[in-house]
Amino acid sequence: MQTDNLKFDENDLIPAVVQDFYSGKVLMMAYMNKESLEISVKEGRTCFWSRSRQEIWRKGETSGNTQEIVSISADCDGDTLLVRVKKAGPACHTGSESCFFDTIYENSEVADMNIDALYELIEGRKTEKKDGSYTTYLFEKGEDKILKKVGEECTEVIIAAKNNDDAELIYEIADLAYHTLVLMVQKGIPPDEIRAELAGRHVVDKKVKQEKMGGENSK
Repeated sequence: MQTDNLKFDENDLIPAVVQDFYSGKVLMMAYMNKESLEISVKEGRTCFWSRSRQEIWRKGETSGNTQEIVSISADCDGDTLLVRVKKAGPACHTGSESCFFDTIYENSEVADMNIDALYELIEGRKTEKKDGSYTTYLFEKGEDKILKKVGEECTEVIIAAKNNDDAELIYEIADLAYHTLVLMVQKGIPPDEIRAELAGRHVVDKKVKQEKMGGENSK
């Protein structure tokens, strides 16, 4: 491990920004010293230096909310680390997925709507029912209604594709994605589980490709 180019501060610490590998969401920011960085690399899980307790702190050691490291990168100045992780449980001690949940300013003209944000919105419509909400209506009607809508949207996607109408196809795929997320909330399946499944398939495909190439090279 090359740490010669890293710039630790006067307390021999370097800030480490932890990012969710699947969603890209920033989860937390903590500090590492050389020892905790070495432990992180050796064990493949995040380990920090606790400034309040003045001791090595393995994330999840008591809570179980561990973070499996995918990669550690330094910024251009070598004075900050970006740690990409696969998390097991929330990052924040409050139970929040991310420590960055206290919004100070938000540009109302910019719509921040990604899969995770939409999932949380749909989840809110189930737990805190809102009059006139179509999403709440679906949850009130129950799982059979949700499944019926997913099936209908699948058919509409196929029809739009056969019609060679890109605008219609985009619209119907969005509808299918939305209703699929409603089903995921109904079943308690978070987006991270889908990302993990897709990532696992990518690893398997890559391994199969490498084995195939190795077999061809040996002929």
